[in-house]
Amino acid sequence: MTKSDQAETTKEQLPDFESSLKELEELVEKLENDELSLQDSLRQFERGISLSRHCHSMLESARQQVSVLTEPGNPDSEIPFSGSATEETP
Repeated sequence: MTKSDQAETTKEQLPDFESSLKELEELVEKLENDELSLQDSLRQFERGISLSRHCHSMLESARQQVSVLTEPGNPDSEIPFSGSATEETP
């Protein structure tokens, strides 16, 4: 399996941001409270790292989108509020 194939497999196993964050919180709680075997702890830790990187990546992507949308002079950015959305000059 190539590195690209592994990345695709990992991506497919990662849920959306909210689900990833919830699972990550549950993993942290489990690692802090339960007495897991070393092997189970390592598996949980590895999954947590994967989820953390996934969340960070999605947050960075969202940050970039917001930056592009709010950049002055960008034709894709929102038009500033001028008081009345239906106001037009003939």
